[in-house]
Amino acid sequence: MIKFENTWDDHLREEFDKPYYQALRAFLKQEYTAHTIYPPMHDIFNALKTTSYQDTRIVILGQDPYHGPNQAHGMAFSVKPEVDIPPSLKNIYKELQATVGCEIPNHGYLMKWAKQGILLLNTVLTVRAGSPQSHKGQGWETFTDRIISILNEREEPVIFLLWGAPAKKKRELITNKQHYILAAAHPSPLSAHNGFFGCDHFREANQILSSLNKTPIEWQIESI
Repeated sequence: MIKFENTWDDHLREEFDKPYYQALRAFLKQEYTAHTIYPPMHDIFNALKTTSYQDTRIVILGQDPYHGPNQAHGMAFSVKPEVDIPPSLKNIYKELQATVGCEIPNHGYLMKWAKQGILLLNTVLTVRAGSPQSHKGQGWETFTDRIISILNEREEPVIFLLWGAPAKKKRELITNKQHYILAAAHPSPLSAHNGFFGCDHFREANQILSSLNKTPIEWQIESI
């Protein structure tokens, strides 16, 4: 049984006994034995362990984890402090600098965001080294769709930032009108100029939080 040590335990407990998750677990056991898999096994659920169900105010939805050495640590778009900032995150920082005035930090560790109620959720939580989307279609999507659906059922509003086509497909899971959806192109260098740059999601998210009498996000990540 996976333990998050917060209210996700109550909401996700039943998932781990379902046939799809049992099949996923068997697949992962084989993959971690035979291949290099990211993130390390103990980091898979870091996003959920850090940002509880009731503390989630914003969801930033990624795809699958970074597939390079030492990058992925269980939070979408984030890397460990000593790792070079990946291109997509560099573009996120550029958008923050242009629209909110944040200085670009010297690392890509987004724990500060997670601790403010930003769930940094990938739709697939593991990947084989050097092989993007290698764990697609193995059951993670069912698990993470359930997370989105659980948040959709919540009365307290959630702001969903959906970047790129795969994330935008999750719109169909967000049916309750109290929630907010901000959609744009993915921040990847391949697509950032097609609608991510200039989307102004960071400012808009804070405006929504203020309108709900919630504390805005402090987006600035300090250099170390």
